[in-house]
Amino acid sequence: MQIDKLRGKALDQLFEAILALKDVEECYRFFDDLCTMNEIQSLAQRLEVARMLREGMTYHKIETETGASTATISRVKRCLNFGNDAYQMALDRIYKKEENKDL
Repeated sequence: MQIDKLRGKALDQLFEAILALKDVEECYRFFDDLCTMNEIQSLAQRLEVARMLREGMTYHKIETETGASTATISRVKRCLNFGNDAYQMALDRIYKKEENKDL
């Protein structure tokens, strides 16, 4: 795991801060203070690319709809195929939450 190279007190503190956020509005406020708009958009774009790849969409469609480069799409696909399954886990939880909302 590449993140092991970064593991430490500062990163633990960041993740604990994220986990302490109570709702989407707090996330907006926190990430607005923490990141530039481009950084936030890049993170959101990667998750959207993962969702679209998981749904079987083509690189061309993903590139057109998200503006992501083929390099970004390839990186996300590599993570989906050979990573830590974190995209899958997060997307599964989002879908499950949305399904429960509809009930």
